[in-house]
Amino acid sequence: MEKFGRAVVKYRVLILVVAVLLMIPSVFGMQRTRINYDMLDYLPEDMDTVIGQNILLDEFGKGAFSFVIVEGMDCAEVSSLKSRIEQVDHVSQVVWYDDIFSPDVPMEMLPEKYYEAFNSGDAKLLAVFFDTSTSDDETMQAVSDIRSVAGKQCYVSGLSALVTDLKALCEREEPIYVGIAVTCALVAMIILLDSWLSPFIFLMSIGMSILLNMGTNYFLGEISYITKALAAVLQLAVTMDYSIFLWHSYYDKKTARMDRLEAMSQAVADTVVAVIGSSATTIAGFAALCFMSYTMGRDLGIVMAKGVLLGVVGSITTLPALILLFDKPLEKTRHKSIIPNMDGFAKFIVKYHLVFLIIFVIVAIPATIGYTNIPVYYDFTNILTGDDISSISEDDVQFLIANTKLEEDFDICSTHMILMDANVPAKDVKKMCKEIDAVDGVKYTLGLNSLIGSTIPQEMVPDSIGDALRSDKYQLLLINSSYKVSADECNEQIEKISSILKSYDKNGMLIGEAPCTKDLIEVTDKDFSVVNTISLAAIFIIIALTLKSISLPVILVAVIEFAIFINLGIPYFVDYSMPFIAPICISTIQLGATVDYAILMTTRYKKERIEGSPKNTAITNALSFSIPSILVSALGFFAATFSVGAYSDVSLISSMCNLISRGAIASMFSVIIVLPSFLVLLDKVVCKSTAGMKSVDKITEGI
Repeated sequence: MEKFGRAVVKYRVLILVVAVLLMIPSVFGMQRTRINYDMLDYLPEDMDTVIGQNILLDEFGKGAFSFVIVEGMDCAEVSSLKSRIEQVDHVSQVVWYDDIFSPDVPMEMLPEKYYEAFNSGDAKLLAVFFDTSTSDDETMQAVSDIRSVAGKQCYVSGLSALVTDLKALCEREEPIYVGIAVTCALVAMIILLDSWLSPFIFLMSIGMSILLNMGTNYFLGEISYITKALAAVLQLAVTMDYSIFLWHSYYDKKTARMDRLEAMSQAVADTVVAVIGSSATTIAGFAALCFMSYTMGRDLGIVMAKGVLLGVVGSITTLPALILLFDKPLEKTRHKSIIPNMDGFAKFIVKYHLVFLIIFVIVAIPATIGYTNIPVYYDFTNILTGDDISSISEDDVQFLIANTKLEEDFDICSTHMILMDANVPAKDVKKMCKEIDAVDGVKYTLGLNSLIGSTIPQEMVPDSIGDALRSDKYQLLLINSSYKVSADECNEQIEKISSILKSYDKNGMLIGEAPCTKDLIEVTDKDFSVVNTISLAAIFIIIALTLKSISLPVILVAVIEFAIFINLGIPYFVDYSMPFIAPICISTIQLGATVDYAILMTTRYKKERIEGSPKNTAITNALSFSIPSILVSALGFFAATFSVGAYSDVSLISSMCNLISRGAIASMFSVIIVLPSFLVLLDKVVCKSTAGMKSVDKITEGI
């Protein structure tokens, strides 16, 4: 690697020129990468609910669906408003009572079931269908246009309204919390490192890598809003270590009176060797997310694995060039680190290792209980707003106001749709509708055949509604439910309705937000165990190859898993539910990103033992040597992510960042306190099962 290091030093100016030029297409690529705000869009394509949504769009020209609640308007005003909404681009159809019944029939003369479907006090209800999918840019623009046309007396509900508000909130927040993350990470590094200027140089290099990562997402077509929100912050936090390693290596060599160019070439060579193992575990953690059948994991995994790789490249190319460019001011702004000598603390940990092992066992019990009972939620409303919306402006949660009114005025919390064969006889459809209406929580079932009965002549049903509810192959029915999406009673209701549907049409499909969410629950439950298994296996293998040991991977993974159990177990005891995606992502991110702390300490311990140091001396020296680097890394990680978690009003982003920041601290304490205790206890086992340590004949206890 020394040739590579010398090449970097020799062509440092060219490297900087190329890096700056690459920023230009990166900016354009980032701007042109589409952001997907629909979390249901990542369900497997072969699921009935997804297939049904595609059929609905292909056969009926209907993708998204919303209810519009209007207040204080008479029938003539509502009819006029309906006409204006129909003129909005990508509105496929607006259904009101005058589409179902002849305008000659006054609303007061309608059967009670249908009157209540469209009226509640002074509130009236319109159903709006769009010809584009839930989170398409055209649909979100259409929702905004409907709000503009309708005014303050009208409220647009549904998932499309939610993603419209989510997009607006994220776009406003993102530049702010990226700035906050950078500022907080900068402050942490300024305080903890031995230079006032070096953190700015680090951030310049990392910023280039982040911009390049976000720009190359253009080739993926689109990324999720979660990926966009977290990628920059995570890449900053995770790849900061590589910059710090190069910095310390460079100044260690300069201190040894080495020429600055030669010192940098050797520092680059050392950094390449050091970060290969470190970055491999981090990349493996993110890559494990790609094995989720819920493909949002793949989205985040690819972008973050790519980001870590680009971070490594930046730390051994652009960063050395920048440090050499600013070498004189960097030299002048160096200062003594505030982190004290850790020899005494390290001796204390090693001396009382049995106490810390007992604490480990005691804490592991409740941590395991909490981890195995992680409270999660799947309600997309909570994923945006959380439990507390007091800090969020009403303009940011217009969908929530609409959903609340829909629930309070019309007792509608969710709407399911049935797609069934158009050839199923009308009498069977009517019978099926009666059975579905009898299911707990079902308000009513609305279909073409359910409208035609003894009290309503067929000729009173206009062609427009017939075309809306029937195609050559399928007929469409709407089911309004008083149960909230993702609630246990709603999922039980969906199972009963699906069972009834299959008894009349075995190929019939139940679709909509609630059925999709039920599928999401089942899919992600499996994904959690799959991703955990893959990430553990991959990181175990990487550590085994890096440290050439069978026992050390077990110890290191156990130490970080202990920290993960604490991190994800806490919500159970404080009665805090987290978004469903959080446990899956956090477990792999925390393992991949923080196992480096353990590798750093263990590598030094192994080196000390091979060189002949007694067990306790080797562990004490390794701990004392590692603590400053672990502190800087973990606290920088914490500062960048905790600040975003504290600021963001988007519950999912806030929860993820809070968990990541807490995980960094949990891993830091676990490595500093628990890992040395395990090494003291299992030193003989480690020596016998690790290449290069078998020749350590005398296992001494002295320090």
